[in-house]
Amino acid sequence: MRDTVLRLTSRFWVDAYLTRLRAEGILGFVVAHGDDTAGAVLVKLNTLDGFATLFQRSFDLMLDMRRWVELTSGAEVDVEATVATQRGFDPDLWVIEVEDRQGRHMLNDEGLS
Repeated sequence: MRDTVLRLTSRFWVDAYLTRLRAEGILGFVVAHGDDTAGAVLVKLNTLDGFATLFQRSFDLMLDMRRWVELTSGAEVDVEATVATQRGFDPDLWVIEVEDRQGRHMLNDEGLS
């Protein structure tokens, strides 16, 4: 018998993530609504000082698990250019923007990684 792996839909994960952010008093919102079922998700952390960091989920072969990794960071305008490029490759892509001066994004918290 094959093992069944339950995968959350992208929409469910995004809704849960935004709820978790709100519970911590962190502002987060959908910038681009991707495919509800299987769209990849990018998270842009805007520290409101002209700088940002862009995260994506990646599969770590050494750990045999998915984890959030930094795709790019720097001036917000440059990070936005990377987002635009990624959206050009993948129209089903979700983009979530998190605004937090302290740099909190919660992506490595239990249940979100």
